[in-house]
Amino acid sequence: MTTYLDIALIIISLALTASVILQNKGVGLGGLTGADSTQVFSARRGLEKTLFNITIALSVIFFILTILTIALR
Repeated sequence: MTTYLDIALIIISLALTASVILQNKGVGLGGLTGADSTQVFSARRGLEKTLFNITIALSVIFFILTILTIALR
């Protein structure tokens, strides 16, 4: 059972990493480290909002799987 949880954690963590990186589109390498402060914040719409919601869902799933893995060991 813990093997399946470990595999699920790896898959979710890769998907979570990809979704966070995809949210920084068009910012460049400086934006990934937080160096770009010239960006104007605007409302999320369309695909950007969907990607934001997917990132939140993946982080909640990651948290739950981590707690389950710790509880079962």
